[in-house]
Amino acid sequence: MAERENMAGTAKAAAGHMGKAEKPAAAAGAQTLLIADDEEGILEMLRAFFSPRYRVLTARSGEEAVRAAQQKPDLILLDIQMPGMDGLAVCRAIRGAVACPILFLTARIEPADRVCGLRAGADDYILKPFDLDELAARIEAHLRRERRRSQPGTVRLFGELAVDYAARSVTVRGEPVAFSRREFEILELLSLHPGQVFDREHIYEAVWGIDGEGSSDTVMEHVRKIRLKLARHTPCGYIETVWGCGYKWNG
Repeated sequence: MAERENMAGTAKAAAGHMGKAEKPAAAAGAQTLLIADDEEGILEMLRAFFSPRYRVLTARSGEEAVRAAQQKPDLILLDIQMPGMDGLAVCRAIRGAVACPILFLTARIEPADRVCGLRAGADDYILKPFDLDELAARIEAHLRRERRRSQPGTVRLFGELAVDYAARSVTVRGEPVAFSRREFEILELLSLHPGQVFDREHIYEAVWGIDGEGSSDTVMEHVRKIRLKLARHTPCGYIETVWGCGYKWNG
C-alpha cells in the first residue's frame, strides 16, 4: 500500500511538469533510457517527461525488461517491486551483459534493501516519491560519467602501468591485471586525478552511488585487493594512504 501511495504522490507532483501540450520526440541520435515499472501511471509519466530528451523504451514486467535490455540502452530505470520477476532478479539477470548504469526506483527504505540492490549490480537508488528534476539530474550525472569513460584514446601511462579507460583494462609491462568492476572504478577515479586525496566516503559515493548504505570499510577492502593484485606485477605503490584523510594516486 505504501508503495502505491508513494507512486501516486510522485505522479501528482509531476503534473506541473507535464502540462497538457504534447511534448516533442527526442532528436535522432539521442541516448536511450529503458524504464521498467508495472505501474502504468508512473511508466507513462516518466516516458512523457523524458521523451523530449531521450529515446525511451518501456517495460511493464521483469520479463519485458530483460528482453528490452537486449537493445543496449544507455541507462536503465528499474522498479524493484514488480510482480513475478522483480527488479533485483532483472538486475542480476542482465548485469553480466549490460554495462550501463542501472538506477533502482522504489519506496523501500530499509538499509538492508539498499545494500541488496547495490550488490545485485545497481549503480544508484532513487526513493519514491521522487522529484522529477532531481531524477533527471541524477540520470544526466550517470550518463556524463559513462561518456567520460567511453572517450576514445583514453589510455594513460604511469611508468610500467597502463590504464585503458575505454576498454576498462589495466596492464603492467603489457601483462593484463584483472580487476572487478568496483575495483576498476576506484582505480579509475584515483588515477584520473593523480595527487588528489579522496576520503573513503567520497570514493564510496562516486562508485556505489550517493544513496549507498554500505560502510566506508568496503572501500578499504577494495583498495586492499587492488594493491594486492598490482603487487603481483610491480613493486610500485600506486595508491598511497594519506593517514586521517584517505587515498591518492602516485603516478
